[in-house]
Amino acid sequence: MSDGSSFYITTPIFYVNDVPHIGHAYTEVAADVLARWHRQRGEHAWLLTGTDEHGQKILRTATANGVTPKEWADRLVETAWKPLLETVDIKNDDFIRTTDVRHEVNAQKFLQHLFDAGHIYTGEYEGFYCVGCEEYKQPSDLVDGTGEYTGQQVCAIHSIPVELLHEKNYFFRMSTFTDQLLALYEADPTFIQPESARNEVISFVKQGLSDLSISRSSFDWGIKVPWDDSHVVYVWFDALLNYITAAGYGQDDEKFSRLWPATHIVGKDILRFHAVIWPAMLLAAGLPVPTKVFGHGWLLVGGEKMSKSKLTGIAPNQITDVFGSDTFRYYFMRAISFGQDGSFSWEDLSARYQSELANGFGNLASRVIAMVVRYCDGEIPAAGTPTEADAAIRATEIRVTEAAGEAIDRFALHEALASVWELVDELNGYITAQEPWALAKNPEDRARLETVLHTVVRGLGTLAVLLSPVTPQATATLWTALGGTGVVEDQRIDRAWEWTGGTHVSPLSALFPRIEATVG
Repeated sequence: MSDGSSFYITTPIFYVNDVPHIGHAYTEVAADVLARWHRQRGEHAWLLTGTDEHGQKILRTATANGVTPKEWADRLVETAWKPLLETVDIKNDDFIRTTDVRHEVNAQKFLQHLFDAGHIYTGEYEGFYCVGCEEYKQPSDLVDGTGEYTGQQVCAIHSIPVELLHEKNYFFRMSTFTDQLLALYEADPTFIQPESARNEVISFVKQGLSDLSISRSSFDWGIKVPWDDSHVVYVWFDALLNYITAAGYGQDDEKFSRLWPATHIVGKDILRFHAVIWPAMLLAAGLPVPTKVFGHGWLLVGGEKMSKSKLTGIAPNQITDVFGSDTFRYYFMRAISFGQDGSFSWEDLSARYQSELANGFGNLASRVIAMVVRYCDGEIPAAGTPTEADAAIRATEIRVTEAAGEAIDRFALHEALASVWELVDELNGYITAQEPWALAKNPEDRARLETVLHTVVRGLGTLAVLLSPVTPQATATLWTALGGTGVVEDQRIDRAWEWTGGTHVSPLSALFPRIEATVG
């Protein structure tokens, strides 16, 4: 298994019953920022994303649209889910589909292994099933319906009526792993994060686990149970296995040993699948459990969870077409405390774009480059004897680099950006206080002018490195203008202040141009 030098991180694989909204993109960006950051620390980072294409929900959606489930999945993957990655600039290493042969074959190997080891048996089950969640629901998971569903019990997440199902299925002996799971949570307090998510899972497991129905015989869209092809594998049991089938389980032992275990980034509504069912499956198979399961909050619009059915879903390109992918990535990583619910509004997005990106970082970059071009013909001057103010900037570069890295290790993406922004603000304040435009008027102040310009160029390069995982396009443009060595995404982010470059800067266009249109 992985010796720790690799950082394997995953998003959930997303259902292809509909097109993605900004909630999906939010998860993708968070995982991508973490992967990029770890790559720039010199680790072997590997980012996996993909699509979940089996199950009753996909079958019903495809049938309603007059196509086969595979045709529906192919269409959505190529026209919506893969384009999403380009829309928000995701640098994933793999994209897995549960209809891939590599997944289906090796998922069957996993299932057969559990069956042979006695972890699977035949039984009957009756319960309330939510097709939206692809999950049997406990009474506590249901609420009274409203509107057209008044008088019915509905899923608390999807607000649609549940169905009473009775099936003869195969069951996974999950109940036998209750104590092992509780021991796992106790031994590694960071296994489930944030703390609120950990407490929820522990409370759930302490109530005692039931065995899990892992097959369906009422429909045939799914992976066949290897010893009984009249059953297909329960979609969640199938989907969770993507994390190991993509990493080489069953076919590439070297790759699997190098990558596994992984860190999972998931929405809090699917936390139990990843923090309870999935580790129990792995324990049964004798495989290491994930490194970490992080359950982030929901994006709220108008106080409600993002939802296509409630017309609160916003397509990512509605934002990126106006503000660009860097703004999308920055806004959602900065404005929302990662791990908690967060509200989206066009007004807040526009305000942060203007104040933080355009006026804060973008204007800083433009001013610095323009002053070096104007006062030094583009040549980056050498520094003279540093003053206390100059030394303070250098100290801030080092401090925020270390603080941001520490926040990333805690998955506090918003805190990492807040730390980096201290350098943005301090550099802007430094320029205002030092007044290089005034120094340029007096030949006697030439040495001081050059020291000031050297200081701000160094600070700006440090910002380019630190912000590269979040705003890769703007920082690549800035890096070129600064004459940075190589490409910015290859620079060591844990030593951002040590960046190197050439002797000259080149003109820089606005990184975040003024946007006149009102959006909403």
